[in-house]
Amino acid sequence: MPFFYNSHDPISFHQIPKWRLPLFTGLVEEKGAVRQLKPQGNASDVSVHAPLVSEDASLGDSIAINGCCLTVVKLDAQVLTFQAGSETLSRTNLGELSEGSPVNLERALQVGQRMGGHYVSGHVDCLATVDERNDDGEWAKFWFKVPAEYTKQMASKGSVAIDGISLTLVDVTDDRFSVELIPHTLDVTTLGARQVGDTVNIETDLLAKYVQQQLKP
Repeated sequence: MPFFYNSHDPISFHQIPKWRLPLFTGLVEEKGAVRQLKPQGNASDVSVHAPLVSEDASLGDSIAINGCCLTVVKLDAQVLTFQAGSETLSRTNLGELSEGSPVNLERALQVGQRMGGHYVSGHVDCLATVDERNDDGEWAKFWFKVPAEYTKQMASKGSVAIDGISLTLVDVTDDRFSVELIPHTLDVTTLGARQVGDTVNIETDLLAKYVQQQLKP
């Protein structure tokens, strides 16, 4: 069964009423920067400088950071603070952040907004590793290595969220998949700086999860 991780610590996925679950589209609105990390035992307060996303932010809002849905717990001008629990830090690349790290940011989808990417829940399924990066002028093709059980939820021309970015799958093998990135994506998201060996957050397509579940004997 796929691993559904809810990053709204400490509430579990099953405790949240379904109508309150936020959704995202995988279209990054802003590349923010970590301003401060403040350890709280095994957890951490993560403060992010986000001039655009903070414009209409309120306490309790859900915002995806590298594809991981977290809740705003403090507002200070253009800086938003979130609480990341031990599970979030250990099972996503948020545990690798340091002060100054760039992060992809997206506000939760509102009713009536255009759907430009695909439905993204903000629940990271697993970590993947950049296995290859092939640059061709301003473009780049990335190969990611991922636990084999998750490629069963992927198909060529289907969708995947990588660090919160909605992308189209090109090739899918037993334990790897590839995507091709246009110059705009490389410029305005964190993927432009990713190199071989770096880890990224992966969320497979919601529809693929349901199909796989229904096909189980």
